[in-house]
Amino acid sequence: MPTTFRYVVADVFTDTALTGNQLAVFTDARDIPEEMLQPLAKEMNLSETVYVYPSEAADAKIRIFTPGTELQFAGHPTLGSAFILGGPMQLEEIRLETGKGIVPVRLEREGARIVFGRMTQPIPVWEPFARADEMLAALGVERAELPVTQYDNGIQHVYIVLESEEAVAALRPDSGALAAIAGYAGSVCFAGSGLHWKARMFAPADGIMEDPATGSAAGPIAVHLARHGRIAWGDEIEITQGVEIKRTSKLCARADGEGDTVERVEVGGSAVIVARGEFRL
Repeated sequence: MPTTFRYVVADVFTDTALTGNQLAVFTDARDIPEEMLQPLAKEMNLSETVYVYPSEAADAKIRIFTPGTELQFAGHPTLGSAFILGGPMQLEEIRLETGKGIVPVRLEREGARIVFGRMTQPIPVWEPFARADEMLAALGVERAELPVTQYDNGIQHVYIVLESEEAVAALRPDSGALAAIAGYAGSVCFAGSGLHWKARMFAPADGIMEDPATGSAAGPIAVHLARHGRIAWGDEIEITQGVEIKRTSKLCARADGEGDTVERVEVGGSAVIVARGEFRL
């Protein structure tokens, strides 16, 4: 007899269905065999798929898979899972156990409906990216406005600030070269001013040619800008992503700290549930 594995699909970092970043969540993964987790994520073929388990330390434990690998932490899977699980649990804050520790997500409601979530992200560490010149060449740009830096908050991204939003929109990266240079670290290219920024993220080595919304990268964007004086510590910025692949997303990010000391990183956004389904295997 086949076993049934049920899942929910949400569009994350958007309040409009069929935009934002897609996410599949298997809400009870206890009976899914370990060897089936990666093939199921590949079958879903979304940026990430989440498997939910009981947790002794938090409200639930989540495991996050791309089509090719498991991640310790990622932003849109954490936020999307909070929306999906937090509704029936009727919590003001849901605490999710990830491979990088417990991530709390505060949920804002209009009546019974969750309309916004704010997650406290792991504090990132960073270092100069050693192959910056090669990365700029792979992206097809001559220079970056700030030092090219690699951040790690459970998932690694390399941050490249460009001169204008138009330059970000015009990017046509060499995916093969980018994969060879950055490896499994995503390449986050962004530009803007004040509290409004535009971003694109490429991770071809992980099977993600371009990500519609990268929640794990949004927090370090705020950190990077604050460290280099482009925004003040404590400013909440709005990041637009996914426009070029017609999956427009909106992310809010804030970093509290001083100098090179980061005290807190918070990323927020909306999500909408768009589908439910099941596998019978």
